[in-house]
Amino acid sequence: MKKKVLAIILAMSMVIGTAACGSAGGEQTQVSDTEAVSEANENGEEPAGEQSQEQTESTGEKILKSAASFAYPSLDVHKEYYGWYTSIYGISEALFKMDENSNVVSCLAKDAVADGNTWTVTLNDGVAFSNGNPLTADMVIRNIQRLAEVNSRFAYLADFTYEVVDDKTFTITSDAVYPTMKNDLATPELGMIDLDSTTDFDNAPVCTGPFVIDTFVPEGDVTVVKNENYWGGDVKLDGAVFYYMQEDDPKLLAMQSGEIDCYNSVSSAALEVYNAEPDKYNVVSIPGARLQFYILNENRLDDAVREAVNLTVDKDKIAEYLSGTVSPAVGPFGTKTAYGKVTVPAVDTQKAVQLIEEDGYTLGADGIYEKDGKKLSLDIAYYAARSLDTLALLIQEQLKAIGVDSTLSVYEDPDSTYIATGDFDLALYCSIADKAGDPLYFIDSTLSEGSYYDCGGFDDDHCQELIEQLKFETDTAKRAELANEIVQIAIDDNAFGYVGLFNNTTVLRKGVSGFAENIPFDFYGIDAETDIQ
Repeated sequence: MKKKVLAIILAMSMVIGTAACGSAGGEQTQVSDTEAVSEANENGEEPAGEQSQEQTESTGEKILKSAASFAYPSLDVHKEYYGWYTSIYGISEALFKMDENSNVVSCLAKDAVADGNTWTVTLNDGVAFSNGNPLTADMVIRNIQRLAEVNSRFAYLADFTYEVVDDKTFTITSDAVYPTMKNDLATPELGMIDLDSTTDFDNAPVCTGPFVIDTFVPEGDVTVVKNENYWGGDVKLDGAVFYYMQEDDPKLLAMQSGEIDCYNSVSSAALEVYNAEPDKYNVVSIPGARLQFYILNENRLDDAVREAVNLTVDKDKIAEYLSGTVSPAVGPFGTKTAYGKVTVPAVDTQKAVQLIEEDGYTLGADGIYEKDGKKLSLDIAYYAARSLDTLALLIQEQLKAIGVDSTLSVYEDPDSTYIATGDFDLALYCSIADKAGDPLYFIDSTLSEGSYYDCGGFDDDHCQELIEQLKFETDTAKRAELANEIVQIAIDDNAFGYVGLFNNTTVLRKGVSGFAENIPFDFYGIDAETDIQ
């Protein structure tokens, strides 16, 4: 009976599930898994999950079983965001990687050293693809150029000049000093592919990771096996299975039944279950890099109202309500980082009310402030993902308690609506703030004049000067200092509200380790050290 659980769970999950995220592109063609299971039973077959389990039990191999919240139509490392999941599956590796302290550390490359506008990158000894072909400097350059060609987010890489020094060394030269090159080379979309040997980029890319593809179902399950030629040494697992299970309840049921060994992005309801049985489950929860924040529209809200809002929104209570899935944010970055050392005023609703009244508002009979016959009412724009729907309701409730009314406007696509038009008073959004261990990406995209998320009217000449310095500063300590000063300006101006950092919460069955549970980034999973005891 137990062995039938996963097939039923997967059937439920696939019928309910939809396309994981807009960035994957394309539509997800759905076939009822209930029908597939019924057809398999009629033909005397067993679902793939059951076959995997039986094979593991009979051979004694270490096969890790996990649940994946997203599934994509391709394994082409360079396209869209597919490289995130080839990295999670342990198939692909970039030149560098991020560690648990958000530092860039060696992977395929030994080091990258800057001299003015030129970076010299040296590969590690013995790096090879799963087919045994060596990774050369020329192959790395061709991979970078292919990424720039097929992925518009990395088109800027085509602006650099690349030169081979020898088989293990190459240079990257930019028109101006480019201090974040090493961070860029750690992005999972820059996983290396053997471009000469790969014949099917979508289904079977030849990469360098500790695992290789065994079976791949587009927008479905993925099975990997140990790379017997792994350049980095011994690989502890014999393989792994990633079941596409988007919904939370099926993951919980599969974990309880013993059909999966670990997964991340644990819901608050499941977290309570796992925490109640510490003898069976190991739960690791750390602040991640994905930020919930809001933009206050300076074109529509004056200084006093914006300050009152920020003095009222209680991040601690919001985090408590979301039951361990987020940690209260101070700024956009984790407080453990050198560039996350900013301060925000404590919640003070009495001062918030005082500011509103000093701004000329009087409390109406209905408990809402008004001025010149117009109620103080904010339009809160949001989209219903990443708990932003819950966040909108909580902020609405907190503002009402101090006499500020609000209406909730929900949109399917924020980027083509309120972010593009600036039609909001308070705009909720969620994005990865710390992309690769450096603060420039988020700062530049939210605080630079005319930037993508500069849709609330924030404008500060000194802040812009500091951002221009940050773009070219090469000293790490100075970069952190500049970033802290820049973010503090935005906080003091009440241009934004940084609410919560999603926790990377991973549950592992006792004896399972090394599922990137201590790393705050979303794009790591199994590696050579992942193990089952």
